[in-house]
Amino acid sequence: MAMKDVSVSIRLMISFLLMLSSSSIALAIDHQSSYLSRGSSISTGDTTTTILVSPNGAFSCGFYKVATNAFTFSVWFSRSADKTVAWTANRDAPVNGKGSKLSFRKDGSLALHDYNGTAVWSTNTIGTHAHRAVLLDTGDLVVMDPDDQQLWRSFDTPTDTLLPLQAMTWNSKLVSASARGLLSSGLYTFYFDSTNVLSLIYNGPQVSSVYWPNPYYKSWADGRTYNSSRYGILDQKGLFVASDSFEFEASDLDQEVMRRLTLDYDGNLRLYSLNATSGNWSISWMAFIRLCDIHGLCGVNSLCAYKTELVSCSCLEGFEMIEPSDWSKGCRPKINSTLIQDVSFRKIPGTDLWGYDVGYAKGVSLSECKRMCLANSNCLAFGYCDGEGKCYLKAMLLNGKNFADPYIDIYLKSPKVAASLQELPSRMTHVCIGTEKEAYPSSQMIAGGTSNKFKFGYFLSPALTLLVFEMNLIILGCWIVYKWERRPEVTDEGYTIISSQFRRFSYKELQKATNCFQEKLGSGGSGAVYKGVLDDERIVAVKKLNDVVQGDQEFRSELSVIGRIYHMNLVRIWGFCAEKTHRLLISEFVKNGSLDRVLFDNQNSSPVLNWTQRYNIALGVAKGLAYLHHECLEWIIHCDVKPENILLDEDFEPKIADFGLVKLLGREAGAQMLSRVHGTRGYIAPEWALNLPITGKADVYSYGVVLLELVKGMRVSTQAMEGEVELEMAVRCFAEILKEKLASEDHSWLLEFVDRKLGGEFDYSQADQMIKIAVSCVEEERRRRPNMSHVVEALLSLVE
Repeated sequence: MAMKDVSVSIRLMISFLLMLSSSSIALAIDHQSSYLSRGSSISTGDTTTTILVSPNGAFSCGFYKVATNAFTFSVWFSRSADKTVAWTANRDAPVNGKGSKLSFRKDGSLALHDYNGTAVWSTNTIGTHAHRAVLLDTGDLVVMDPDDQQLWRSFDTPTDTLLPLQAMTWNSKLVSASARGLLSSGLYTFYFDSTNVLSLIYNGPQVSSVYWPNPYYKSWADGRTYNSSRYGILDQKGLFVASDSFEFEASDLDQEVMRRLTLDYDGNLRLYSLNATSGNWSISWMAFIRLCDIHGLCGVNSLCAYKTELVSCSCLEGFEMIEPSDWSKGCRPKINSTLIQDVSFRKIPGTDLWGYDVGYAKGVSLSECKRMCLANSNCLAFGYCDGEGKCYLKAMLLNGKNFADPYIDIYLKSPKVAASLQELPSRMTHVCIGTEKEAYPSSQMIAGGTSNKFKFGYFLSPALTLLVFEMNLIILGCWIVYKWERRPEVTDEGYTIISSQFRRFSYKELQKATNCFQEKLGSGGSGAVYKGVLDDERIVAVKKLNDVVQGDQEFRSELSVIGRIYHMNLVRIWGFCAEKTHRLLISEFVKNGSLDRVLFDNQNSSPVLNWTQRYNIALGVAKGLAYLHHECLEWIIHCDVKPENILLDEDFEPKIADFGLVKLLGREAGAQMLSRVHGTRGYIAPEWALNLPITGKADVYSYGVVLLELVKGMRVSTQAMEGEVELEMAVRCFAEILKEKLASEDHSWLLEFVDRKLGGEFDYSQADQMIKIAVSCVEEERRRRPNMSHVVEALLSLVE
């Protein structure tokens, strides 16, 4: 053991010297073409996203595109076909594609700011003699002083990748990505634990567990040794050595190729080698050959198995998948546990559910183990080793896998009612059908006194032929249904970047939540909305989208933007359903309904909005539109701003609904055209009719009409309906009349113009300001309309 420790120490020392030598060589190179000087800055709007290139051209550094309008500040391999990222500064907080900036500030820090000036990331070099930022040949981004001393380096804060000569130390760790192709943080971590042993840990939403080294054995059984230091390093030839005696070699050891050690999204640690000709990566070592040994891969209440060379996840019997697009969420019981009166045990041979034992006994019989589980209310299943009499009571069904080693059988506690589910009436499973038909045999066996004389053989052959024919038809039908249910779904990275608060629902879930779409809240051009209650008791609004002409990829691409949007004045979208021909959106339920019902209700069934509430609604809607137009990662034009799409919560705070359903436009929206007119008559901007390019100014026009209606308490289009003027001219007439009145010094007309239901109780200066803003918003020449951020500033100026 002593000789082995000496050998490891020598290797570590040699690797460390190589690292220092490489750094010295890199520092001696002329930096004039590959450094960022103090006081300079680069914006995401510049023509190129590359800021620095290493002297050998192997690495590049700059703005890396992770979504349509989202960027990270990253270092990537220049010669890989897919520009594989080696390091990222802001992996969980991408910045806007327009106006965001990387600055080497005069205070000495290298800082990344979002478009609105928010600091997203910076180095800890404030107050130092920082002189320049350089990307070295090793892929290390460093900040140096005039004497070439390194003040900060990216090698000290890795993300999911370790590069050759980059040290793994006590304060560094690798965190996996959340999914294939994404940069955001996932559930797995590679780090030195408290015993100074390199480990892999699964950090799930409910529990955490170390899964490497093998948790069945002590660390020394895997050849690890306790050491007072924490240090590991990969050399350029493919050898990794660590202070805990762990080491491995690449399958292409000693070859001079680009390498990276990456903790992948699936929790496996892999060493990759780059093919210089094709730019593709090949695996030269991996921690796990059998991926099912990785914890949390298939989520709770599930089993991991191998299908050819791939991993296959499946729910335990009696469970169903929580989210079809994400196995890491696991499965849930099909039957409500409160309905279970009696239980039995279902045997799953050669299977293990590792960890989370609430009880253990040795030398007990199978029946005694069952009794122990029944007596423990927290026991969901038990594992039993036949022959040894080992009994493990399970409080959580996680890390399930077939071909357990050592061999163990799992006995799953399940309701006896599950065995006869097929005999239960349809109320046990929520099925939206009007009537049920019972299937009967097409013929009955005839009994009689002559039955014993029946010559069965006379039609045995024709009957068998008919039976075979019918069986073929049944098999063919099942195969068609199977293929239809499992037809491939189109995926894209824009869709998979959806935040964790945004999930996919099955159509069956939404049928159950809405009680077969019984309670209709309203309907519009985009579809009908129904009230529903989810399994977690959240009240939601479920919108059935009409005439969705986009393909799956376009639909999900739009969802990738909507799912990331959060603002207090926008209705929160909780999820979606894209199943066969069904397209539905699930959003928060807003208690007081839409603004039109409160503002224009003439039946005295709704409370009258007081002036303060109206002004706050005007301000809130302006803030929501300003966010959509100027602040979110993907700029959005609503195209249908009207009182029906403004919802009021219990405090009468406004929330804009139906945003992002028409067309998503980028910052160059002026050069784009929408295919057909969208919106509602009376609120549509003139440019729609003139077939001009549509920008955010179309929403500004619609907002101006809503603003007039908030002040007046009636629809502007009412004049047209009363025959006074054509609908298209109503807004223009209103605006011209108001311009004349605003030009006069006498403002007594406000008392007549403002909603009479207020009884004259309103703020004159605020009313005057709202009308001025509204008139400027409905200008026929859109260049004369303000943008929504200016509207917000104008309204805020009169808030006490």
